[in-house]
Amino acid sequence: MIKKDILVELYVDKKLSMMEISKIINCSPNQVVYWMVTYGIERRSISDAIYQRSNPNGDPFKMKKIMTLEDAELLGLGVGLYWGEGNKLNRHSVRLGNTDPGIIRSFIRFLVDICGIRRDKLRYSLQIFSDVEPKAALDFWLKELYADESQFTKVIVTPARSIGTYKNKNINGVLTIHFHNYKLRDIIVKMCRDSSAGRALAR
Repeated sequence: MIKKDILVELYVDKKLSMMEISKIINCSPNQVVYWMVTYGIERRSISDAIYQRSNPNGDPFKMKKIMTLEDAELLGLGVGLYWGEGNKLNRHSVRLGNTDPGIIRSFIRFLVDICGIRRDKLRYSLQIFSDVEPKAALDFWLKELYADESQFTKVIVTPARSIGTYKNKNINGVLTIHFHNYKLRDIIVKMCRDSSAGRALAR
């Protein structure tokens, strides 16, 4: 027999896998499963188990408690930017792309100051037209974002379009910021939906 408090401590509190628990208490994994079912201890999903292995020290983000008007404004700005410019279809990461360095910097402030992400954990991708010099575009964004080149993926080059306003706005390419974490993505998407619902009710 495996005591319930031991299973709760090892599986729920310490986030150990059933295999790890079986080795610690010297029993088979099947016995661990049996007693977890008996005690009604809910098992983690496969995605949660993978997330746990990838983040053994816990979530790589920490949402800030909003205490000031400045924080509230930055929260609203970040959620608004993601609602308007973010990639909501990608369920595994937070992504937002734009040609305006100011918009990208504002979203970075939201991720760092409100979501508690380390700036060096952010990743960037850059897409440019074929008539734009890749190094010049990359240097532009490195300077604008105070980022390290190691945070960038390979620059994506697409065929140049016809001359026009759209092309002129993309002289330095489209910069996309990435943070691979589905939990944070779900939190931000929920805030977007809650904010949208609130605006609808206020009309």
